[in-house]
Amino acid sequence: MYRWEITRAALAQRVFAIVRSETYDEASATADTLLSAGITSLEISLTTPFALEAVTTLTRELGDDAVIGAGTVLDAASARMAVDAGARFLVSPSLDAEVIRTGHRYGVPVFPGVATPTEMVRALELGADALKLFPASAHQPSWIKDVRAALPQAPLLPTGGVTIESAPEWIAAGAVAVGMGSALSEGDRDTVAKRAADLLARLADAAPDRLAPDGTTDPYGV
Repeated sequence: MYRWEITRAALAQRVFAIVRSETYDEASATADTLLSAGITSLEISLTTPFALEAVTTLTRELGDDAVIGAGTVLDAASARMAVDAGARFLVSPSLDAEVIRTGHRYGVPVFPGVATPTEMVRALELGADALKLFPASAHQPSWIKDVRAALPQAPLLPTGGVTIESAPEWIAAGAVAVGMGSALSEGDRDTVAKRAADLLARLADAAPDRLAPDGTTDPYGV
């Protein structure tokens, strides 16, 4: 798939899950719970022990049924290793030109971290496929509505502090999707399944006019 197709698939549900754990087994169990709950896009943070092995295993087992990426990708070396492990997209808390170049060299979309309009413009100039607003807890949803009045071409992904309650507000304000960690994945399988179903319904309702013809989110049509 081309980068734009991967980006669209990764953000189709308007949410991507973040798996950050203290052990490989815990990360695998969390990912399995989220995927069983119907979440189709998630990143494995490279702060997790043996994160790349988890990426490889999930990508091999799931094929096209889910989009598995790597998170907390800080430099070109990490980006290349994540691509080699099978990551379909790369996410970073910071803006690093080499991470973007490395991902793009191998046809993998990159969502770098930004916190200001200046960083957003720089990320767009570098060819970023979407922009991770991090940490989102430093802002209110109304903030990105103001920013997008000047930068309507910026596909923003608020991440860090996003809750089940605030996620629809971010989407309604103009965000393409939100990144969520423990706020989405905490609890047993039944709890996570109910929470995910509720969240997906609320996100779809938050901006129904931004659906593509096939019913999925179009990251480039916000």
